[in-house]
Amino acid sequence: MRPREAIASAVAPATRWRRWRRRLLWLALALPLLSIAQVAVLRVVDPPTSAFMLARQVEAWRAGDGDFALRHAWVDADAMSPAVGIALVAAEDQRFPTHHGFDVDAIQAALDGNARGGRVRGASTISQQVAKNLFLWSGRSWLRKGLEAWYTLWIELLWPKGRILEVYANTAEFGDGVYGVEAAAQAYFGAPAAGLTPHQAARLAAVLPSPRRWSVAAPGPATRARVAWIERQARQLGGPAYLEACCAP
Repeated sequence: MRPREAIASAVAPATRWRRWRRRLLWLALALPLLSIAQVAVLRVVDPPTSAFMLARQVEAWRAGDGDFALRHAWVDADAMSPAVGIALVAAEDQRFPTHHGFDVDAIQAALDGNARGGRVRGASTISQQVAKNLFLWSGRSWLRKGLEAWYTLWIELLWPKGRILEVYANTAEFGDGVYGVEAAAQAYFGAPAAGLTPHQAARLAAVLPSPRRWSVAAPGPATRARVAWIERQARQLGGPAYLEACCAP
């Protein structure tokens, strides 16, 4: 081999490595910026779907379930009954108006309870659930939890609380393939979300821990007990007025 060719062959791998290193660096910068851009856009653009809705549709296709039809219809916050927001907050995240995406007290209580054994408890806030529903997948891996925390941080930084609650109400699953309060109100009560009563809103919120196992249409004893608890909590919080300072449409 000639000296010049030998030098070129020695330099080539180093050049390729530098090129790939630059590409990896750009990728490492681009992915976080892309995720922030996703959150920023959805502050003003209503998401037509979510990661969870798409996953459920794919699940139906793989199962060959040709009769499955996903139901979802967006409704703005000012077209929802005031009972909706307070029912969701009473059921899922009572410190929602004051925390910054993570309820430290609830996390500590969940950790203490889990350490004592028994049923594993979660401590996800509404903001965290929005991050998961919109962008991620179900599961308990550390990767997913890390991404959930990242998205939650930016959702809280870039969105007002009212927008977070509005998106949650429109993307939560209230039954198999039924997403958002408008589709749920129509499916279970034959009424728009604007016409939901406090009891009906509590029935929707009651199934959120397990919407494919618990039924809005035919609530069992555990679901009925949870509905009553949500109604009491909503009253004790002060009703819809509890959210006026943070979440008014």
